[in-house]
Amino acid sequence: MVEGDPTRLGPFAIVRRLGEGGQGLVFLGEGPSGEQVAVKLLHTRLTADAEARARFLHEVALAQRVARFCTAPVLYADLAGNQPYIVSEYVPGKSLRELVEEEGPRRGAALDRLAISTATALAAIHRAGITHRDFKPANVLMGPEGPVVIDFGVAKALDSPQTTGTGTTMGTPSFLAPELMSTGVATGASDVFAWGVTMVFAATGRPAFGADSIPQVMHRILTSPPDLGELSGPLRDLIKVCLAKEPALRPSAEAIVAHLTGGPPIDLSPVEPEKPRARGRVVAAALAVAALAVTAGTVAVIRPFDRPAQTPVAAPPAAQPQVSPQRRPSATRSARVEPAPTRSTVVPVKQPIPSEPPASPSPSPSPSPSPSPSPSPTLKPDPVPNPRKPRGLCGAGFTIADTHGWNGKATTYLMINASNGRACVVTLSTYVMPGKVRMGAILQVQGGAITRDWRRHMTHAGPVKQPASGACLIWGGGYGQQTWKSAWSHCGAEGY
Repeated sequence: MVEGDPTRLGPFAIVRRLGEGGQGLVFLGEGPSGEQVAVKLLHTRLTADAEARARFLHEVALAQRVARFCTAPVLYADLAGNQPYIVSEYVPGKSLRELVEEEGPRRGAALDRLAISTATALAAIHRAGITHRDFKPANVLMGPEGPVVIDFGVAKALDSPQTTGTGTTMGTPSFLAPELMSTGVATGASDVFAWGVTMVFAATGRPAFGADSIPQVMHRILTSPPDLGELSGPLRDLIKVCLAKEPALRPSAEAIVAHLTGGPPIDLSPVEPEKPRARGRVVAAALAVAALAVTAGTVAVIRPFDRPAQTPVAAPPAAQPQVSPQRRPSATRSARVEPAPTRSTVVPVKQPIPSEPPASPSPSPSPSPSPSPSPSPTLKPDPVPNPRKPRGLCGAGFTIADTHGWNGKATTYLMINASNGRACVVTLSTYVMPGKVRMGAILQVQGGAITRDWRRHMTHAGPVKQPASGACLIWGGGYGQQTWKSAWSHCGAEGY
């Protein structure tokens, strides 16, 4: 902890600081039930006026509609006091930026999986009527369940493109689309451009237009082709199209997902160059913005490749505005899901966020009670089997020593690694739970501490691990409202 950091925000105890970004401080927190959360303490200046608060509440209401399979859901928000903060699910794991810097670029199937998962998250964000505005490697967390996109909606909510003034946050320059430098208006196409630069960074270890001085980076983005480095294969051609200077020439995120997963292909023919006169005007305007940023000290734009710490996504309030229905595009280069304009009343804050978004009102009246079942207006999708495996979570060398079932809905596994004497406990649901279910895993070694993981999960809780050679164990877990733990067992050589 740093001197001056809070020790508690509302019902959340602050454990330690995770870092600081352009929007505020980020802490690891602990909820009333001991669950780990990410707490973002927003800069007061970002919510200092009524218009900014109204804009923020509108955006976070939309953010609640985003499917949560590739994003970190918001759990709580308090913007009413002089310490505005939002709380999201804590995603353990490094950011894509940290992972690439420490382990090197992604290759082969790992890069393909990253491209599909992040494009899927971006498509879900756009489908909810939101533009991300700050998509970059630092905002992709490599969690145990796969990549998770964070901070969607926060950048736009706290800095509407229609709002100007000193200290305006425009995002990280290396990932800015050309149109943001001239008009400042972000669209889904701007996010697709940032996704393309992020994939180049993941594959090569550097952004497609460099990360040196701001004027040079901006000039390359506006006038030069991207440096795709060692990126090869079909993904190279796709990303080249995503980095087109003209927004209309870029595919939508939804079209990218379809293209990468065997759906309708995107036209990857060479992109038509811009007209020289039009480009000249754009370059002049953008470089003027860059010069102003350097001299006036504009926040965020003057940091070519900033390194924010892990941050949660924007917080949805308890009530939601209505979102205009979106037209589903075809998978072509020109297809794009654009956030629809919406109107919303300001909703109250400083209240828990419901774990599930309230159902949208139906245009037809509710059916009267009937002894025969009423037909459902929508069909529930078939349950998806959980792809996670206990050994894959605990690691190589672990084998199953014991299990505890939860009526076919989940299983808690005790895993032992005979080579190093470590024990691992993990609870896996039988199916992927889109709405998330409270699950837990607990492990105690005789003479040692208790480690646990109790949160709402889609696929699993844990793993929790401890050295356990020659000692007795207490292990267990939970699913839904049920909990269980063993007596002292698996002592000494038993189970090793």
